[in-house]
Amino acid sequence: MRVAGADGAALGPAIEALRSELGLPGAFPAEVERAARAAAARRPRSDRRDRTGLHLVTIDPAGSRDLDQALHIARDGDGHTVHYAIADVAVFVRAGDPVDAETQERGETLYGADRSIPLHPRVLSEDAASLLPGEVRPAVLWRLDLDAHGTLRRTHVERALVRSRERFSYEEAQAHIDEAGADRPGGLTLLAEVGERLRAREAARGGVSLPMPEQVVSVHGERWSLAFRRMLDVERWNAQLSLLTGIAAARLMIEGGIGILRTLPAPEPEQMRRLRRTARALGIAWPGGVGYPEMVHALDPGRPAHAAMIAASARMLRGSGYTAFDGPVPEGAEHAGLATHYAHVTAPLRRLVDRYALEICVALCAGEPVPGWVREKLGTLPGTMRRSGQRAGAYEGAVLNLVEAAVLEPHVGERFTGVVVERDPRRPERGDLVIAEPAIEARVHGDAPLPLGTEEGVTLTEADPAARRVRFAWEGGAAVTPLAPSTP
Repeated sequence: MRVAGADGAALGPAIEALRSELGLPGAFPAEVERAARAAAARRPRSDRRDRTGLHLVTIDPAGSRDLDQALHIARDGDGHTVHYAIADVAVFVRAGDPVDAETQERGETLYGADRSIPLHPRVLSEDAASLLPGEVRPAVLWRLDLDAHGTLRRTHVERALVRSRERFSYEEAQAHIDEAGADRPGGLTLLAEVGERLRAREAARGGVSLPMPEQVVSVHGERWSLAFRRMLDVERWNAQLSLLTGIAAARLMIEGGIGILRTLPAPEPEQMRRLRRTARALGIAWPGGVGYPEMVHALDPGRPAHAAMIAASARMLRGSGYTAFDGPVPEGAEHAGLATHYAHVTAPLRRLVDRYALEICVALCAGEPVPGWVREKLGTLPGTMRRSGQRAGAYEGAVLNLVEAAVLEPHVGERFTGVVVERDPRRPERGDLVIAEPAIEARVHGDAPLPLGTEEGVTLTEADPAARRVRFAWEGGAAVTPLAPSTP
């Protein structure tokens, strides 16, 4: 979520109060900042391979400075060779130092609507360790060889020095790719081809990677609006390279008998029934014979109702976690959403676990022992990441509730059309409601058991930004016209 519009600063005080209420990390302690500045001057070992001649480029949201990944794609017969450079944070953060101790507490970067709460001091995450264009940087460089169908044939990982040549926003990268007949730096002209092959392989194995849309909050005086930004094709293709690297990392770990995997259990039947009710509420056709993966792959994130359906599908990620192993791989270590084993390795500037997973992959590929500092933390990492994930979820959910309440506040007393997607089993007169425009989910109550899964008229009875609460009352009335759609 991001804020747009000249009045966007109006959201700042409310989010700052929210951070205080949730006890989120604030500024880094002075000793951590001092240690980070000293680390920023650190130079990698001289025995690294020099790959600065590789024409790498980065693709990120406009204005980003914490650049974890850079890519280069080249043809290899009827297949492709993908070079994927990942920021080597371990050069700057040593086990037990003040920065390491602080990151163990934080776990990951937290994102609100106005700014982030970083995992690392910005002198590292947005400068010395970031793959900024024109700068020589230490990286963990992946070489991923793909055949004509996008099947991964070979993986090689090494420590290297790299230099990203250009930084593209998603919009700039899409424009370069769409420019017919042009040869683009970093193999951008091949990203669409590789990305579509990888998406086809994902669909064939029954996997689903959610193309999560960006929500844009527009603040104009007392009027707030919430809309979904149209997701570009390049964002999905770029995400597929990250997923490919995570799948390759998981294979290395499983073959090497040590690692930490990102896991997700298969969804429960009731989760699927709820999701089907949500599709009905949003007016999305989902025939009974069509499975969940096929439905998701058919969604267009550029359409507001489809974007809301993608966001609702994130409920299928409940129960995600990490499984560490040093020996045989435990049962249930797959990622059900991707229908394969998977590991987090591509965002070490923003996620603690990636630094450890990268160390394991580098060691295994080189035939060397996994460092002792990695083995020492391996057993506690799943718990550390679980706690940080819960905190991130609470923060993001509270920000969303705040914004939804602010958007709806001027409309208290008005009637909307909604569908009850879940009913409280102990108090069936209460439940959760989805309305299509604005695409939100909120609590609803009535005087009788709520009608599950049918379109109903409801009245907005409360929208309180201070309490971050939205409530509707079911009156069993006819459907009414919702708010006019708003777009950023």
